[in-house]
Parts: sequence; C-alpha cells; structure tokens
Amino acid sequence: MSIGAALIALAAAAPTPSPSPSIPSADVTTPGPWGFGAIFGVGIVVALLLVDMTRRIRRVRYRAEVNEKLDAEERSEHEHPRS
Repeated sequence: MSIGAALIALAAAAPTPSPSPSIPSADVTTPGPWGFGAIFGVGIVVALLLVDMTRRIRRVRYRAEVNEKLDAEERSEHEHPRS
C-alpha cells in the first residue's frame, strides 16, 4: 500500500466528533451595532484625513510653483537688468 492510500484510509477512519459541531449564535459571531459604529467612525476619520492630506499636498505644490516663477523672474532680471 502506498503512503497516499494509507493517509486516505486513515482520514476515512477518523472518528466523528462527539457532540457534533453546531453553528454559534449570531450574537457571538457578528460585531453588532457597536462594531458597525466603530468601523463607520474609522471610515469617516480616514475620509477626513484624505481630504486634509489632499489640501496640504495641493498647497505645497502651489507654493513650489510660485517660488519657481519668482526665481525665474529674479534670474531674468539679473540676466537682463533694466536701465
């Protein structure tokens, strides 16, 4: 007999659990209203943080663009001074 056949025969001969397994009640397996509220709150906080982060990144990008324009103007004035 091969090892695979022996393992299959051993698995088939395994005793069934006593008492048979039952499905636990929904009170034990579901998060309930408190769990829903907690996850909903976390979702709201994450959304607000994303909005704030987007605003901050946009502000930094605009500042960088303005600084580049000012630097370019300053360089052009040094290269071509007005009389």
